Amino acid sequence: TNTIAVLPGDSVDPMNDKVCRPTVINNFQGDLSSVGRWWKLWTEFMFRDELHVQTKSGPKLKRPCAMLEKIPRAKYPDLTEEEEEISVPLQTLCQAIFDSIMVHMMNTVSPDGEWQQLKQELFERLVRTKTQRCVEILEKSYHTFDVVFLQEVSIGFVNALRKSAFAADRTIVTPEKMDLKRDQNSVIVFRNQMFDTCSHEEVTESVMDVIKGDGPCKVGDGDVLAIRLCNNGGAAGDLSSRFLLVSYHGDSNGLGTIPALEAVSKYWQADAADHQLIIGLDANVSKVPKNGYLDITTFVGAARKAGLSTCAGDDPEELGKKAVTTFNCRTYLQTQLNKAVRSKERYEKGDRNPKDLILFHETQYEAVAWLKDNTGQCTFNSDIPFPTLRFPSDHGIVAGLLRVRPR
Repeated sequence: TNTIAVLPGDSVDPMNDKVCRPTVINNFQGDLSSVGRWWKLWTEFMFRDELHVQTKSGPKLKRPCAMLEKIPRAKYPDLTEEEEEISVPLQTLCQAIFDSIMVHMMNTVSPDGEWQQLKQELFERLVRTKTQRCVEILEKSYHTFDVVFLQEVSIGFVNALRKSAFAADRTIVTPEKMDLKRDQNSVIVFRNQMFDTCSHEEVTESVMDVIKGDGPCKVGDGDVLAIRLCNNGGAAGDLSSRFLLVSYHGDSNGLGTIPALEAVSKYWQADAADHQLIIGLDANVSKVPKNGYLDITTFVGAARKAGLSTCAGDDPEELGKKAVTTFNCRTYLQTQLNKAVRSKERYEKGDRNPKDLILFHETQYEAVAWLKDNTGQCTFNSDIPFPTLRFPSDHGIVAGLLRVRPR
């Protein structure tokens, strides 16, 4: 219930398709100047207000307290039956305790309300106008690119992109099975001048069948989008006429990335070997080996085994240095305090990893040039944690120019 995606008309702000629980740690914009004011807002939100939300069975009106789910013993075997049974009211109580402590703490540290003014500015730049700014970056800096791979895309962003000038000569493809709960989906955008707009066919389910057939699956709805399509023989008639394009978003530890790559490779070899294969992905890899996480060396090894190369090269050590696309640090205003990072420790403990990559098959393409961007101007400042007020994403952009290898 931290941040809930709602259908049009339910949000107070027409530019924002989310409703937030009254708390310090999200984008709630109401008056939190005292615990008393907060408590009234919190109880009304949790127990009184009905929100119009999209569910698997269609649009429904639901109170936030009814959106909480039991913590299942099947997933957490140490739970007793009684603990599972009371897990919903216990979650509600814990949220209330946590939120009240945060409100009390902020008003004690900043009694003049300056903290709420700062929160408002961050909300304005990083939330309310985030979609507008992201579309602006695409329009101004990436209007010449033939294919754009996007990950963790909300339905609201897709709708805004479709109305933009960027989409005037492009086709925007979303997964048939979108993730409605997290509202995070992989998307592919291609230029109509380059590709036949009537030829694209989604083959995500075929790729997912391979992933599921190989064992336990960490890939959910919306994480993968795979399409087959043909070029239109116009501006790029020298290219092969068939393409397999894949946009992929990895789980937070990256453990589903290699199975997903292997599945794409198997599908390509079995059913689309005459297609040019290009993958744009948020692999969620780390540059340093760490238990329970996918590291860049293991990732590159799996990619090379499948014949795949990255636009930035295939040396894991070099990728760990030059292909870093994240630099963000958690503050103490969030629930996982063990993951908070002090300002003076941001370079050592911040999330600075080569997570975002473009892959292609080594027999089909070679990389001519590539860049990464955390400014929106095709440049990267490695000393600035982001998102920033001008670049509202916590992942940098990666762009590449590929050249077809002679046959």
